[in-house]
Amino acid sequence: GHFVKNLGSAGDKETETEVLLLEHDVPHQPFSQCVLSFLPKMPWSITEQDMKYREDLRHLCVCSVDPPGCTDIDDALHCREVGNGNIEVGVHIADVSHFIRPGNALDEESAKRGTTVYLCEKRIDMVPELLSSNLCSLRSNVDRLAFSCIWEMNHKAEILKTRFTKSIINSKASLTYAEAQMRIDSATMNDDITTSLRGLNKLAKILKKRRIDNGALTLSSPEVRFHMDSETHDPIDLQTKELKETNSMVEEFMLLANVSVAQKIYDEFPEFALLRKHPAPPPSNYDILVKAAKSKAKIKTDSAKALAESLDKAESPTFPYLNTLLRILTTRCMMQAVYFCSGMDNDFHHYGLASPIYTHFTSPIRRYADIIVHRLLAVAIGADSTYPELTDKHKLAEMCKNLNYRHKMAQYAQRASVAFHTQLFFKSKGVLNEDAYILFVRKNAVVVLIPKYGLEGTVFFEEKGKPAPRLDYNGEVPSLTVEDTTLYVFDKVKVNIMLDASNIQHQKIRMVLVEPKV
Repeated sequence: GHFVKNLGSAGDKETETEVLLLEHDVPHQPFSQCVLSFLPKMPWSITEQDMKYREDLRHLCVCSVDPPGCTDIDDALHCREVGNGNIEVGVHIADVSHFIRPGNALDEESAKRGTTVYLCEKRIDMVPELLSSNLCSLRSNVDRLAFSCIWEMNHKAEILKTRFTKSIINSKASLTYAEAQMRIDSATMNDDITTSLRGLNKLAKILKKRRIDNGALTLSSPEVRFHMDSETHDPIDLQTKELKETNSMVEEFMLLANVSVAQKIYDEFPEFALLRKHPAPPPSNYDILVKAAKSKAKIKTDSAKALAESLDKAESPTFPYLNTLLRILTTRCMMQAVYFCSGMDNDFHHYGLASPIYTHFTSPIRRYADIIVHRLLAVAIGADSTYPELTDKHKLAEMCKNLNYRHKMAQYAQRASVAFHTQLFFKSKGVLNEDAYILFVRKNAVVVLIPKYGLEGTVFFEEKGKPAPRLDYNGEVPSLTVEDTTLYVFDKVKVNIMLDASNIQHQKIRMVLVEPKV
């Protein structure tokens, strides 16, 4: 090999972040002058020309709901009663494709990056900040260009009409999930925004129930957030993400918009729609889940619906955490969802969402797939012109390949970032003793999950320089017997957690079984 460059000292936060980005092939150099030259000149304002194919929806009571501190606001919603007793609901998405024109350097750079990568304290943008946090971000009380999907629904949340239009909106409020929840629950607030949120929430509950009745899966993954020290930027404590009803409210309408748009672009362009599918896992993928669960619950895996229903029934009064563990295990059995071009494939089904067709439309600031979908939709409704690459299915298939790769790498990089911050957190803690549950048993180890930190780790039973204990692995049960103690999946155990820094290049979290004592 050749020595290429010195990255800095091991263990240093900046350096480790750089390493992590390089290891996962995440393009993260600053945007070049050439790319930046295609950004709109400031001060920017909406012109007559921009209004040509747009509806003015600034009068609508639109608001956005996002995590705290979110600056790249992709989506906003509105909901109002219309004259005939029905409800009009709108999903308004940042009109990124208005600013990023096909084939220029800005477009090529965004296509190459494919996605924004969110690390614990750093965001690697897919598009330059002027767009991601300002001109495309649907902030409140400013005029913004949007792509709107508007439905007329009845009170049973059945869609009566769907229309798509490029628009101009002026969001009346950018709320956090908690603020939106507080308004919905408030006994005294009855302003337009609150009324609109309540309407959306009511419909979302119906939509969610219908999806779940159709066999959509709700799987839990223990996502962890760090509270950072404002001075040192070191993680002080970890909190497992709690989901509010409003998270789910926004999600329902995003899913609905994605399905509506998928159907529309596929109807218009059956050969070159960019869609997203989630293949059903081969039955053998479920072996580990079914075996592990058999002593505790009967898990059926013949269809997504059967699986969803058997997971819902798998409750144990003496073991409340069982259901979460089963859902985490189920997540591990799944296939990756992927982008594909409709003309190059014949299986479109999205297993996890139980939808016959799906795409990504709602996050064009942070996903390039959505930009292509916006371009297709704009051509379909006559709001923008097409270009040769957009209708070349081989080009689109190539693009899907890159997008799938970038998405996978972004996911791995995000996990590595959480792992690194978790190490920093434990570095200052010495040895901690925590409750854990066994997720998997291996030939010479068990994999455990520590709910308090959403942390997973492996407890090995063979140590260098120590006599190896007698191990008996039974893959059928599955179980592992260490000397005279037998360990099964889902057993509750106690472990000691500490940082092992003996190899400075590869510090790792070490876990040792304390109870049961072996």
